[in-house]
Amino acid sequence: MAKGEYMKANIHPESKEAVVTCACGATFTTRSTKDKIDVEICSECHPFYTGQQGRAKKTGNIEKFNKKFGLNQEQK
Repeated sequence: MAKGEYMKANIHPESKEAVVTCACGATFTTRSTKDKIDVEICSECHPFYTGQQGRAKKTGNIEKFNKKFGLNQEQK
């Protein structure tokens, strides 16, 4: 295929620069068929990317399990 023959003409929507706005206030630009995109969570506020996920929840689950079955950490 020659350069420029990868997509059929007149069947694809127009792609333009779009501004993505998160609920936390962060914004970034990308390409989309829409002008503006609003999202609830992004890489700046998502717990997986900020490193705040996992540890507190896992610790809470372990403590909940130990409390439910009457286990203390001192009884090893």
